[in-house]
Amino acid sequence: MANLGTTDLDVHPLCLGGNVFGWTADRDATFAVLDAYAEAGGNFVDTADSYSRWVPGHTGGESETLIGEWMAARGARDRMVIATKVRATLTAENVRAHAEASLRRLQTDRIDLYYIHYDDPETPLEETLGAFDALVREGKVRYVAASNFTADRLEQALAVSEREGFARFVALQPHYNLLERDYEAELQPLCQREGIACLPYFALAKGFLTGKYRSGTTVDSPRAEGAAAYLNARGEAVLAALDELAAAHGVSHAAIALAWLAQQPTVAAPIASARNVEQLLDLLQMTQVRLSGDDLARLDAASATPVS
Repeated sequence: MANLGTTDLDVHPLCLGGNVFGWTADRDATFAVLDAYAEAGGNFVDTADSYSRWVPGHTGGESETLIGEWMAARGARDRMVIATKVRATLTAENVRAHAEASLRRLQTDRIDLYYIHYDDPETPLEETLGAFDALVREGKVRYVAASNFTADRLEQALAVSEREGFARFVALQPHYNLLERDYEAELQPLCQREGIACLPYFALAKGFLTGKYRSGTTVDSPRAEGAAAYLNARGEAVLAALDELAAAHGVSHAAIALAWLAQQPTVAAPIASARNVEQLLDLLQMTQVRLSGDDLARLDAASATPVS
C-alpha cells in the first residue's frame, strides 16, 4: 500500500478496473473477482457512471450497481477506495445529479475519488469545479480528479481551483501504456510539477499486452478487434520484449507491462480489469516484480520501434 499522490488514501499498487462488471463479467463473476482482489489485499476499484452504457439494453451505472451490491453483501465499504466518474454536460446541476445517482448505486455516503470523465469545454470551469468543490465540502466526495484532459485544460483547471479556493485535482487518468506514450510529452511533466498522481487506463492496450494476441491467432474476446490494431512491427517488438522478461521473472506478460507502468514517473497505480479470477491472478503478479534498469531499457527500446 502507498499514498495516492498528495492524498491520505492508501491504495493497492493495482487499481482494479470496473468497466467489465455488468458487461463481460456477470454478477457472480463480478463478486468472484472482487472477492479474490480483496483477499489478495486489493482495495482500489475504478468505475464510472457510464459503465456499461455501450451494451445493448444498458443505460449506464451497471458497474456501480454491482460494486455497491458487493460492498453491501461483504460489509466491505470501509476497506475500499472507490473511484468513479461523471460523464455528462458538466453544469452544476448535472454534476450534483450524477454524483447523487452514483452514491445511490454504490450504496455509500461518499465517493473517495470523483473524476470528470471527459472535459466539457462548453461549461465554464468555474461552474464545474465549483460543483465538485461543493460535493467535497459536503463530505460526499473526498477528492476530485480528471480524466482525458489535455495539458492546457488541466493547467487551466488547476489555475481556476487555485484562484477560487476550490478543491483541486489530485489525480489524472490518461490513456497510457507501453504502446501509447503521448502522456509523457506534456502531461507527465505537468503532473510531476503539480504533484498530481497518474492512474493510467487501458494499461494493457486493450488486452494486447497480455501476450494473447499474435499474428495468425484468434482470441474469443469483445476486445479482440481493439487489441489487433497493435499487431504491427512496434507491437511485435514489444511482445518479444515481454516474452523475454516474463520468462526471466516467471510472471505473466501482463505483470511485466503493468510493472513497467508502475515504475514510470508520476504513476501511482495502473488500472486493469479482469472478467474472471484467472485473469486477475495474472494481473496481481505485478506486485512481485521490480524491473531492473536493463529491463526498463529493453522495454523502452522495443516501444520506440517504428510502427512499420
